[in-house]
Amino acid sequence: MFKQLLTKFRKDIAIDMGTANTLVYVKNRGIVINEPSVVAINMRTEQILAVGNEAKDMLGKTPPHIMTSRPLSKGIISDYEVAEKMLRYFIDKVYEESMNFMSRPRVVIGAPLEITEVERKAISDAVMNAGGREVWIVEEPMAAAIGARMPVREAVGNFVVELGGGTCEIAVISLGGIVTWKSIPIAGDELNRNIMQYARDAFNLLLGERQAEEIKIKVGSAIELPETMQFPMRGRDLITGLPKEVMINDSQVREAMIKSLRTIVDNIKATLEVTPPELVADIHERGILISGGGAQLRGLDQLIGRATQIPVRVADDSLTSVVRGAGVLLDEQSLLEEVAVAPEKKTKT
Repeated sequence: MFKQLLTKFRKDIAIDMGTANTLVYVKNRGIVINEPSVVAINMRTEQILAVGNEAKDMLGKTPPHIMTSRPLSKGIISDYEVAEKMLRYFIDKVYEESMNFMSRPRVVIGAPLEITEVERKAISDAVMNAGGREVWIVEEPMAAAIGARMPVREAVGNFVVELGGGTCEIAVISLGGIVTWKSIPIAGDELNRNIMQYARDAFNLLLGERQAEEIKIKVGSAIELPETMQFPMRGRDLITGLPKEVMINDSQVREAMIKSLRTIVDNIKATLEVTPPELVADIHERGILISGGGAQLRGLDQLIGRATQIPVRVADDSLTSVVRGAGVLLDEQSLLEEVAVAPEKKTKT
């Protein structure tokens, strides 16, 4: 009886802790947090000054004693202590409106495909120390497929491309498992770096990461657009050292990103080449699903479709596919046990 009472009041949560953004889904409430995976720390006092949007606004603008940190690199925890503090901040934020004196949450969290036992344990320990009671780890492409309502349990081929900030995860799913897959460290952040390098090479302009990301969002595309788009690119002139503004168009941004985009397409084709023929037939009929923040790049679906000769669709609200899939698993325990990376859940009493 007491256990049932605890379960009733407990807010089980799903987390997509990505390189670029962290999203939190609360059972029966939906997505309640969608903020950048950035933490600002005062190095003199070791205190957390800001997390999420507020910390991202500080990037590149802080004095020496304040450090802005991204605790995840390529989808994997690179700074354990900061990641734990960030998770604790988000979990506490979920609970701040309620009196939760006895109900640590059950947590389903997404993780990259190419993850070691040590890295998996780091994620699990960080969640537990941040306030979780029970941790289930699910591979991100699987969570994205479930979030997009693909029939992952059926004997059909489901092809998913999860394009996040740090990694591009490519997977073929059938019968509740991943049959073939590839994970490459080329995704949204790499496209930003491509634009920064192009600005340096073509215009002698030192560009900030946030500016590069804004340019990618405003005028970036994977294919030629019907109409030319332009956007002002502002940074520091490497010759004079003074502020400088240059107008950049979609063709130039595409030129900056094309090598990385071709690498993504080549890896999708390479995954198809090692997929069993019966599943390839299903994929040809059912198409490819692309999800993640990178899926919002203009024309990416068409670029992949032209290269593979397979229909491609972008997931509805692609940025939230993983966390929505993890949220579905909170209500479907049997499916969760089937698709979780480690069936032996980690529990804290």
